[in-house]
Formats: sequence, C-alpha cells, structure tokens
Amino acid sequence: MQEVVLVIHLMLAVSLVITILLQQSEGGALGIGGGPTSMMTGRSAANLLTRMTTVLVGCFFVTSLLLAWMAKQDTLTSSVLDAPASITIEQTVPKVDETPQVPVSN
Repeated sequence: MQEVVLVIHLMLAVSLVITILLQQSEGGALGIGGGPTSMMTGRSAANLLTRMTTVLVGCFFVTSLLLAWMAKQDTLTSSVLDAPASITIEQTVPKVDETPQVPVSN
C-alpha cells in the first residue's frame, strides 16, 4: 500500500512542478513589471491553472501526511532508550603479582 501512495505522491510532485512552470510570471520579486494586465486581476485570479495548482497542493499535502503516518506504523513501538546497551567495556587492570621487567646491564 505504501508503494502505491508513494507512486501517487511522486506523480503529484511532477504534475505540480509542471503546472507551476506553466503559469504566467507576474514580474520581479520587488513589484517590478506587475501591471493591471497581470495575472492577479479580478477576472484571471482564479483561472484553471491556479485552481489546478491548489488542488494538486492539497493532494500532495494529504499524501505527505499519509506517507508519514504509514512510516510511523511500520516502526517498532519500543524506544531506543528501552533497549539494553550492546556495548561492553572491558577493564584491563594489570594483575598484582606481575612486576615490570627491568633489563639488567653487565
């Protein structure tokens, strides 16, 4: 089921990019070029591409939430902190009866 939702999610992402790129540009980011004939006039504010983009964004959001919920269901319910530690620390303490060997010179 997760694979099907993932394929739908990817198809929505590609179609969302295409519909955004097909829309008419409004001009510069600082308000340069946006005249009365731009896309944000009263008649063209809700045209087909804008509505389609809104629907695709909504579907993309829903599939994102669905994929996150499905991924949560696949995980184990236990926490990482509940698991026992798998690292053991070995102590290397020299034995008491061992004495260091000092070389004897003749």
